[in-house]
Amino acid sequence: MEHHVYFWLKGEYQNDADRAVFEQGLTALMEIKLSTGGHWAVPAKVMPRPVIDQSWDYATSMQFSTIEDHDAYQVDPDHEIFINSFKDWWAQVQVRDLA
Repeated sequence: MEHHVYFWLKGEYQNDADRAVFEQGLTALMEIKLSTGGHWAVPAKVMPRPVIDQSWDYATSMQFSTIEDHDAYQVDPDHEIFINSFKDWWAQVQVRDLA
């Protein structure tokens, strides 16, 4: 399965120093062993079209062998550290899980 998360940062965190800290946090998420792979990214600078949403600041895409691995990831201590460290930075978060 795939786990996609989109983050919109609050305005006060839209600076190079805070973005670097947030990117370190995202990189740490990718190291959690329950995932079989993944990466984080920013919106691609593609041609604007009505169907493209580029309003978000960061996204993660992670793969899991099973839903059980995904569910275990959700309560992994390192995932909890990420959430607790950055939840006040987010204006909005959206999750999309694919089977």
